[in-house]
Amino acid sequence: MRPLLVHLHRWFGIATALFLFIAGLTGALIAWDHELDAMLNPSFFHARTDGPALSSLELARRIEAADPRLRVTYLPLAVEPGHTLQVMVWPRVDPRTQQPYTLGFNQLAVDPATGKIQGRREWGAVSLARLNLIPFLYKLHYTLHLPFTHGVDVGTWLMGVVGIVWIVDSVIALVLSFPSFKTWRKSFVFRVQRGGYPLTFDLHRSGGVWIWGLLLMMAVTSVSMNLGNQVVRPLVSLLSPLTPTPFSDPKLAGTPQPGQADLSREQILEDASRIAAERHLSAPPGALFYATTLHTYGVGFFTAGNDHGEGPLGNAWLYLNAQTGRPVSATIPGEGSAGDIFMQAQFPLHSGRIAGLAGRIAISALGLAVAVLSVTGLMIWLKKLDARRRQTRTPLKTSDPALASKQRTERAKRGERVEQAASPQ
Repeated sequence: MRPLLVHLHRWFGIATALFLFIAGLTGALIAWDHELDAMLNPSFFHARTDGPALSSLELARRIEAADPRLRVTYLPLAVEPGHTLQVMVWPRVDPRTQQPYTLGFNQLAVDPATGKIQGRREWGAVSLARLNLIPFLYKLHYTLHLPFTHGVDVGTWLMGVVGIVWIVDSVIALVLSFPSFKTWRKSFVFRVQRGGYPLTFDLHRSGGVWIWGLLLMMAVTSVSMNLGNQVVRPLVSLLSPLTPTPFSDPKLAGTPQPGQADLSREQILEDASRIAAERHLSAPPGALFYATTLHTYGVGFFTAGNDHGEGPLGNAWLYLNAQTGRPVSATIPGEGSAGDIFMQAQFPLHSGRIAGLAGRIAISALGLAVAVLSVTGLMIWLKKLDARRRQTRTPLKTSDPALASKQRTERAKRGERVEQAASPQ
């Protein structure tokens, strides 16, 4: 059984090493995406005017009036003092061509006191320019910037599958790390003084053992982030009922009625505020988004600057039909079935925000550790590959066919014992 696990771990590790190296390094950085983005692009984040802010609804109206080609799809309802209002936009359909307008941007930074646009960018564009660097790394983290192909988000699926392989490989690695109960302590030791290959091996095996639980958590949540609706929710629903959302069940919002206009943002916000009061939500409305393909509005409840989540399980969100204002679903932190709460915890766990500042620091360190484990795993494999090649090139010290056969057998056995004893985690 162990030789099979050794081979599986080797090839699973080789197949995923590059992807996990990229994900680890980018993850260590994007744990601080907002702070790094603001540091690199102060003109995009800091308002030029100190005056009182106009309402977000009024600013959205002005943006759309100034450029009828676009629709504001994500609108923060409050901004931190001194900061710009950052909105996401989506192109409307050109009536002449029946195709979406070409905007060249999907995010705007607006001075909340004057309504003037301070900056435009295509969030997630393949660009290393300062303005685009952090969004580029963020999207690289979970899609590798691979394109949609025949309606399939190839990058998201690929990294989701990498996460699944990572889960399986993590379990295999733990088994391989403890070949004997009597020598279990060796799997926690780092031979620092010896350096070289022994230290490389210990960084891989012992390093992985010390943080194994965190690695498994990261692997599971990575699958939830990329393939939540396709893989994780169906599996969780086998153990616990799940509350459907417009993203897991697009039929919830119903079919748009031809000729019937969407409700205004003001009406949607009024309806959402009433529902929030009925559900005893204490946080104010923090953002409003429109899901074009789902024909649904979402209203989040949080204070300015806490769009990533104020509590350990994130923010509350209400989802309403865009034409009627009818509530179709809700995600309330800490409420629902055990499965609902498990799903609510996935992003806070993956980002470290479930534990506040300390959690984000831990996630950055964990991202670096994942990169180190990927590199050391490849180094171990290359070392063994070189040893096997040298072994096959070394001439046998006999002309006796029977003895030569015996020497080959002994070499193979020695190589197998070394492979099993030093199998990397």
